[in-house]
Amino acid sequence: MKAILRTDVGKTRTINEDAVFAGEGLYLVCDGMGGHQAGEIAAGMAVEVLSGALKKKRPGIRVLLSAVAEANARIFAHAGERTGLHGMGTTLTALWADERHVLIAQVGDSRAYLLRGGVLRQCTHDHSMVAELVRNGSITPEEARTHPQRNLITRALGTQSKVDADVFEFARQQDDRWLLCSDGLTSMVSDAEIAAALSGAPLADAADRLLEQALARGGTDNITLVLLEDEGGASHD
Repeated sequence: MKAILRTDVGKTRTINEDAVFAGEGLYLVCDGMGGHQAGEIAAGMAVEVLSGALKKKRPGIRVLLSAVAEANARIFAHAGERTGLHGMGTTLTALWADERHVLIAQVGDSRAYLLRGGVLRQCTHDHSMVAELVRNGSITPEEARTHPQRNLITRALGTQSKVDADVFEFARQQDDRWLLCSDGLTSMVSDAEIAAALSGAPLADAADRLLEQALARGGTDNITLVLLEDEGGASHD
């Protein structure tokens, strides 16, 4: 897969607490949370643990969930050892590809999207209070975008001793485009705008357009994205 990465501190934050990784068919976006730079530490630990645990492994659901559990345990233990890091955590959106399949692991409200045949699909479910309100019909997706509690997530790596991760599996198709991103992008840019950016333009131009749109709308959070294009055949970087 061809990969383009972008990350930006945004216009209102002083520290980028997002972390991003791409290599050997594994792609990660993590959005850290917690005071005193704890979010930056949690996101960095998640990337370090997962990239190390999955290196040179063949993609599989069991080994992916094991790596997520290991990352959660390491972050939780690290936070417990240092009072200034208590309560730190991070979202995780991971894409792990072999020659035929794509696995997605999800914790929190970062997202994975798939553009296939000109149609954009959100492939993950946000673990957030607002997303639950949308799913049970209490509010509309449009109301969710401006809801005062839209940043409250219900699951994260490292905040509890154990975590439940969602895992999804997809068959690879040539010309698929995948987007992994933190909510610093999706809180600023609509799904329709994401679809428009991903449709037709060269990969790097599409990534730049999405980042520029998020910054133009205010850039109120760190913005991170991984944009992938499936060129067919074995996964490569």
